[in-house]
Amino acid sequence: MHVAGLRLDDRDIAILKILQTEGRITKAALAERVNLSPTPCWGRLQRLEKAGIIDSYEARLSVKFFAPLSFVFMEAELGSHLTEDFERFEKAVQDYPEIQECWAVGGGLDYILKIVVKDVDGYQRFVDRLLAAEIGLKRYFTYVVTKPVKQTNALPIDLLVQEQSTSS
Repeated sequence: MHVAGLRLDDRDIAILKILQTEGRITKAALAERVNLSPTPCWGRLQRLEKAGIIDSYEARLSVKFFAPLSFVFMEAELGSHLTEDFERFEKAVQDYPEIQECWAVGGGLDYILKIVVKDVDGYQRFVDRLLAAEIGLKRYFTYVVTKPVKQTNALPIDLLVQEQSTSS
């Protein structure tokens, strides 16, 4: 498999799969799991980091300790579709810590945002701030999360490797 100009072998792929779910694994334990001695494993890890394939290491906090929290998905449509309007909106969303994720999408709307707030009232106050900021938001649709069903940031590496090998 080739990613970011690098050829990845089975051990590189194994390292990536393990790190996606066990980011705090020790280097010695990682080396053992991929059947390498620590020095070559560390070299591979550094190569993957340097290439930008490994973006970051972070902890996922348990929401239940910070409850009550509400997650809301917002579909957002801008009033104008000039390049500077998209740039203004995208720059502005960086300044709102409630916005956890924002994706530009094609189709009948412009963005989908994942937002975390204390409650529905907090969400409305957040929306009022967005509208008052005049960042180009014309229309929005709200979807309150009632329960999480699946949450992961792990890429399906096996599927991606399989697809790349069949397209080569």
